[in-house]
Amino acid sequence: MHRINLSGGDDYDWPGEAVNYRGRMSDWTLYVDRFMRGHGVTDVLLFGDCRPVHIAARQMAQLRHIQVHVFEEGYIRPNWMTLELSGVNGNSRFERDPQRLLARATDLPPVPNLPPIIANSKRRARDSYWHYHYVCVGRLLRRYPHYWSHRPGSILSEGIAWLRKLALRKRVAREAERTLAAVVPGSYFLFPLQLSTDYQIRAHSPFSTMHQAVDYVMASFAEHAPADSLLLIKEHPLDISFRDWGTLISAHAKRLRIADRVLHVAGGDLNDLAVGSRGVVVVNSTSATFALAEGRPVITLGSAIYSMPGITHQGPLDTFWSAPTPPRRELYDAFLRCLHDYCLVRGGLASQSATRILVASAAERLLRPFNC
Repeated sequence: MHRINLSGGDDYDWPGEAVNYRGRMSDWTLYVDRFMRGHGVTDVLLFGDCRPVHIAARQMAQLRHIQVHVFEEGYIRPNWMTLELSGVNGNSRFERDPQRLLARATDLPPVPNLPPIIANSKRRARDSYWHYHYVCVGRLLRRYPHYWSHRPGSILSEGIAWLRKLALRKRVAREAERTLAAVVPGSYFLFPLQLSTDYQIRAHSPFSTMHQAVDYVMASFAEHAPADSLLLIKEHPLDISFRDWGTLISAHAKRLRIADRVLHVAGGDLNDLAVGSRGVVVVNSTSATFALAEGRPVITLGSAIYSMPGITHQGPLDTFWSAPTPPRRELYDAFLRCLHDYCLVRGGLASQSATRILVASAAERLLRPFNC
């Protein structure tokens, strides 16, 4: 097995032998091709497939007919990660034809009901801190002089934003509790926000930022939603931008004359909110699976692996508010069976035991053929 480190953070994370790439990103494409040829590489493993360095590695591997396997956060959470051949999310090869899914699922067992995977948020925070600490050290000491993160913005500004978020967390939680206490189940549509920095938005949706998506959804709601319905916009728990979503949403709602029908929260349990909604609007977030599992209607505005006739609303957003299409239970069950068989691996990254389980599950998945 061969490993290429691209930053000081990669160097810190990997205890084994590795090659440290310190060249320019403009030279990376041909470098990775020479590396694969020189080392007789047969398979390439990536985490995410839309970072510029990963796009280059994936495309050069495909030119050489080298198999590419992509890890990503689980399509179904928690307890699962994704491991797919060639690409994930909008680049996935997963079957999207409902009748073929139903036929395929007849030979598959039910989704396993297993004990939860242990997740330790403090460990995840610690790992993230030290990774980015050594990214900075690698740049400052000129060990990786040409490395730039795929994420927009600076690591320093993200660190300051996290400190601000932690300082305000109790106040934000109290405000969310007060807002949600007045919300009647069944009275609202839920719109959970995603991160503008996420490639789900940047590469697999028509929007370049979540701000655009919010404007689009609110305008449609103002013009077409029933007068007795509310729009509940839930902030992403990992959003560390300095944008004040509450102020922006309130100002836009006033311009649209729906200030009394739009609510913003930065807390609350996503699963409970999805269950209590009339329907869920997402760009392409996996959070929609909470709603689908409970039979709630979902519409996607971008490319999503679960977006297909019989599972999500297929008409335009303007029609969703008055006549949302619920998922067919048997089809969503078939989707889950096929998805687990095809690309979900048990485990996680937020504890030592979760990582051990993930390694074992991934090894088993890599050694059997991909069927869907």
